[in-house]
Amino acid sequence: MSPDVINQMGAVYANTVLVVGLILAFAAAASAIGWAIICSQYLSGIARQPEMRSQLMGQMLFTGGLMEAFPMIALGIAMFFTFANPFAGSFLAAVGG
Repeated sequence: MSPDVINQMGAVYANTVLVVGLILAFAAAASAIGWAIICSQYLSGIARQPEMRSQLMGQMLFTGGLMEAFPMIALGIAMFFTFANPFAGSFLAAVGG
């Protein structure tokens, strides 16, 4: 393998790591914003109808659980790109290495 191919392969891995970081950052930010909206609506609902507190709590926790699934899915996708980088294989196939 020539040094140029090795350098370009390093660029492929570096760009993959950068994109994985962006995926995780956006997933974490989206989850945090989602939790903030859910909790604010929960508190607003309790302020309007205090007798619905127990029902709203269950719905808030269920929706929060769904909200937590999103970063976990993003983490799985990020781990796939990190440990089984499909771009590296495609690059090697393209350059004939």
